[in-house]
Amino acid sequence: MRTPAKLKKAATERHSDTAPAVKKVVDNVAAARDDADGGDGAERAQGGVQSIARAFSILEEVARNREGIGLADLSKRVGLHNSTTFHLVKTMVSLGYIRQIKDSKRYRIGRPLFALAASALDEMEMVSMATPVLEKLAHDTGESAHFAARVGDAVVVLARTPGPGAFQLTERAGVVRPAYCTALGKVILAALSPDQLEHYLDRVSLEPLTPATITDKNRLRRDIEEIRHVGIGFDDGEFNSEVRCAAIPVYDFSGQVTGAIGISGPVWRLSIQGLQSRAKTLAAAARTLSEAFGASDVLKAPK
Repeated sequence: MRTPAKLKKAATERHSDTAPAVKKVVDNVAAARDDADGGDGAERAQGGVQSIARAFSILEEVARNREGIGLADLSKRVGLHNSTTFHLVKTMVSLGYIRQIKDSKRYRIGRPLFALAASALDEMEMVSMATPVLEKLAHDTGESAHFAARVGDAVVVLARTPGPGAFQLTERAGVVRPAYCTALGKVILAALSPDQLEHYLDRVSLEPLTPATITDKNRLRRDIEEIRHVGIGFDDGEFNSEVRCAAIPVYDFSGQVTGAIGISGPVWRLSIQGLQSRAKTLAAAARTLSEAFGASDVLKAPK
């Protein structure tokens, strides 16, 4: 009969005999795991970064195709094998960031991505993005530059930059102005659907703030229709009889008008013709800001 001491000695001997074999198995499993993951920790990290880069390239390509894009075209454009693209897209579909249209099997951007973009594009971020664009616009045109967004039935000037010349307007950021008698506001109204515009006209009283204020609803409708056609709006002393303005819409990532960018100056220095001569510069600024907000190929150049 074996004593406890003998049993312990036998167990120790068995462990010493089997330890090399166990270690070999463990080492083989670890090596296999490294092979499957693409090598050591640094290589696995590199592979993870590569996967993230590929996922974002896929998201960007899907976002560029508003009517959706098929797997074969998507793979070709991002330079990946069909199977690699499929597995990455499948993961993003499961998370909701990409969705597949049932009938055509094409892929489009999912709603969670819009929610992320909307939460990121708050007023403070918009001001931060707009400020350098306004500074350049003011420098290039010599006039005050503004960015405004809709607030109820009015517009609020979120950011402004004075021009380099003398006699600049002193209107501060944060002021609220009527939409119907300002270039910024009329441009935003022009983005409304016909029904939305009619509801607006039913709610709002077109008070005459200057002799040039448009107070006739039919005339305002025609003015807004012209803005929709040409892509630029003007305020010929309609809010302040001493000021003329021009504005162009700014778009966001969803392709919707999120605000307007404009310039303004005193009537004795800035004629309507003078505003029209600056239309291309204003349009370039609107395009730059729209792109900063995530828009793509939606800006209509003034005619």
